[in-house]
Amino acid sequence: MPYMYILECSDRSFYVGSTRDLDYRVAQHNYGEGSEYTFTRRPVRLAYFEEYERMDDAFQREKQVQGWSRAKRIALIAGDVDALPALSKKPRR
Repeated sequence: MPYMYILECSDRSFYVGSTRDLDYRVAQHNYGEGSEYTFTRRPVRLAYFEEYERMDDAFQREKQVQGWSRAKRIALIAGDVDALPALSKKPRR
C-alpha cells in the first residue's frame, strides 16, 4: 500500500516523503539510508501518514505537502483540518 508520510527529525524539522513500505522506509531513515536530509537529523519519528491506492497519488500528495509551511504541516499532523485553509492564505500587507 502506498503512503505519504511526515517525519519529525531530531532538530524538530519535518521531512515529507512517499513509499510503498512505511515501516521499512522509516527504519531506513533511522539507519542513515533514507535521505541526505535525514542523515544528519537522526533519529527521526513518524509524525503522520496517509494511505493511498496508487503510488502516483501518494507522490502527488508528497509534493503538495512539501510546499506547505511549517504551521500548515503541524496543523495536518494535529488533525486540525479546519485550520488548513487559513494557513494557505498569504498575509496581506
